[in-house]
Amino acid sequence: MSPPSAPSPVRSFSSVEDAAARLEQVGYLTSPEIATACFLADRMNKPILVEGPAGVGKTELSKALAQALGREFIRLQCYEGLDEAKALYEWEYAKQLLYTQLLKDKIGEMVSGTGTLAEAADRLAASDAVFFSERFLLPRPILKAQLSEHPALLLVDEIDKADPEFEAFLLEVLSDNAVTIPELGTFQAKHIPRVILTSNNARELSDALKRRCLHLHIDFPDRERELRIVRARLPQVAQTLAEQVVEAVAALRTLDLKKAPSISETLDWAQSLALLNAESLSGELVLSTLNLVLKYEGDIEKAKAHLSQIAQA
Repeated sequence: MSPPSAPSPVRSFSSVEDAAARLEQVGYLTSPEIATACFLADRMNKPILVEGPAGVGKTELSKALAQALGREFIRLQCYEGLDEAKALYEWEYAKQLLYTQLLKDKIGEMVSGTGTLAEAADRLAASDAVFFSERFLLPRPILKAQLSEHPALLLVDEIDKADPEFEAFLLEVLSDNAVTIPELGTFQAKHIPRVILTSNNARELSDALKRRCLHLHIDFPDRERELRIVRARLPQVAQTLAEQVVEAVAALRTLDLKKAPSISETLDWAQSLALLNAESLSGELVLSTLNLVLKYEGDIEKAKAHLSQIAQA
């Protein structure tokens, strides 16, 4: 097995143009707004709150930004009920129990000669530090980003799915760039991480969080940018077919759908059509492959009612 490669050197962006160029070098085609937000967030050391519908590339932007800056990528996936323990740190109870078993003779020596349970407990309590030390600490994403030896980028994905209480906790941690563990004390960040928070607007986020962050809204790309994405990711797809797929997807997004097609679904559709040896997009081909780009039966039925409009797009 080859040794792990050394991390890329960390380099801040020198300008908006530099941010756009380096993001494109790692495969993320930007817009002026995206490149500007990334440049400012890096230079100002401020988190970015990226909002927009699902599937427009918010998570991909985070991965690309980590690569472009030469930072370790660390992801915290949010969900309802997420608490500090899952996001910050946990104690490795199984490892603590194993050590207890291995050291049972030594523990027996410690409590020998005690007359009561209370005395035995007091002696064991004096050794709490042995079992609540960094040896048994299991860092979760937030603590991992703070303590990383190599500068990191922390993605807090879908913050709108977490409870408001977790949002308040996260705000405090990001403001101080420090984490306090009762048994061990306060850990200051070795390198202040860059932070991106994403939201699909499932709920309204607090004003306090929004004030703390730079705001970036990413919508579905215009036809020109989406075509560039398809051509960059799928060079084997013919130009004419790529153009027709992008136009058809744009037409689908004008319908009142439960879930509009994402960029990844555009790419899947274009790749599938190329594998079917399609040279152009006909009404019949649209009808037989709608399930590749629309994921709800109700949306497919709506699209079928506008089949000619989509095929002629």
